[in-house]
Amino acid sequence: MKLEAVDFNAPDAAARFVESLRETGFGVLKNHPISQDLVASIYEHWQQFFDSEDKANFRFHPQSQDGFFPSDVSEVAKGQKKKDIKEFFHYYPWGQCPETLKDELQDYYEQANGLAQQLLAWVETHSPEDVSARYSQSLSSMIDGSDKTLLRVLHYPPMLGNEEPDAIRAAAHEDINLLTILPAANEPGLQVLGKEGEWLDVPCDFGNIIINIGDMLQEASGGYFPSTTHRVVNPEGADMSKSRISLPLFLHPKPEVVLSERYTAHRYLMERLRELGLI
Repeated sequence: MKLEAVDFNAPDAAARFVESLRETGFGVLKNHPISQDLVASIYEHWQQFFDSEDKANFRFHPQSQDGFFPSDVSEVAKGQKKKDIKEFFHYYPWGQCPETLKDELQDYYEQANGLAQQLLAWVETHSPEDVSARYSQSLSSMIDGSDKTLLRVLHYPPMLGNEEPDAIRAAAHEDINLLTILPAANEPGLQVLGKEGEWLDVPCDFGNIIINIGDMLQEASGGYFPSTTHRVVNPEGADMSKSRISLPLFLHPKPEVVLSERYTAHRYLMERLRELGLI
């Protein structure tokens, strides 16, 4: 298995992208429409936010799940015992956010959401008939008008050397949602689990966009599109002193969307949030 960046503007981009998703659970795009200057600015400004004491004024609301999640309430990945070494901020257009940071975050939210809708349409177009027949409605209509799509600003702090044994920045996990849109982070560390059980580095050239399948799309497609296990490993050597900022957009359907005979989107989400210890 090899992850290669697909040129977003190539004539066969849709087919190659969906083939990569099918084979690896991931796709990597270059020459996409999302502004890299905007991404770089967000990385810079949110590093300042996480370095400040002001973040405590935006502590998350347990019911709505918006706001700042400190490291002491960080996620425990499903099947894991140690908390991830990270802190993060959940942004929804209707939720709390520092006023000085909101405009550019909302701009990115809209750009990434627009790209995500196009990519879902690619997935739908290149789904075999028997897989398409499983969708309770078109993939694009599942997210039309959804207020559940989440933009997470992730901060992996520098390593201090006193971390718990076996704790890493993000333990092996799968995402909950349909698709995740992720601009290459400002530091490497993202890995995907290959079919032979090997961990592969995901290309992290700044300017790439990384897309992975979430559990909801796996559920809706009857397993045809796999939700691939991934993780963020700890840096070593001189890189231990560096922070890492990441900006995933988790594309969520409307709560009432039927994913399968077993689940609506709401039921699936609540089950997973309980497993993660966030509710």
